[in-house]
Amino acid sequence: MVRELTNGGADALAWFRGGAWPRRVFLVLAGTVLLAAGAWIEVPMVPVPMTMQTFAVVLIGAVYGWRLGGATVAAYLAQGAVGLPVFAGGAFGAAHLIGPTGGYLFAFVAVAAAVGWCAERGLAKTAVSAFAVMLAGHLAILALGVSWLATLTGMGLAQAAAVGATPFLFGMVLKSALAAACLRLLARPRRTG
Repeated sequence: MVRELTNGGADALAWFRGGAWPRRVFLVLAGTVLLAAGAWIEVPMVPVPMTMQTFAVVLIGAVYGWRLGGATVAAYLAQGAVGLPVFAGGAFGAAHLIGPTGGYLFAFVAVAAAVGWCAERGLAKTAVSAFAVMLAGHLAILALGVSWLATLTGMGLAQAAAVGATPFLFGMVLKSALAAACLRLLARPRRTG
């Protein structure tokens, strides 16, 4: 028997959002591998490099949903904190969570959960709405990261934004578009038998 998924792809993503604990453990591990791979794809910039991490964060949130997405990103941060080389450029250690990159890294968890929450409620059903959700997620990462950077370094918010956000704006738009396209591809209705 063949049935068509017709609800805009929500059922196509159900596999990622449900199932028994072995599947969820597998998805968390797969997501942390995707995040680490995204961290290793790096364009050097100051004070933080531009990587594909944020692409992975918003995509994992949208595909996995808010609970599993947030848990996956939290597991990724824990892996880096205990010494696995999963942060940008293969870096590791808890110091990255309290240094200049800490605001960005902690924002990843909140943003994965927020993007997942939006996606679960159908706010990313079209290419345009998916792009808007991904872009909002990227903006939130930058806003939280810049706030942390300004507080930690004592530089003014405008100066922190100039070094910690402005260089990443164009890449943020491109990564949002790519994440939205990937989400729409994964959410396409499929025929199953």
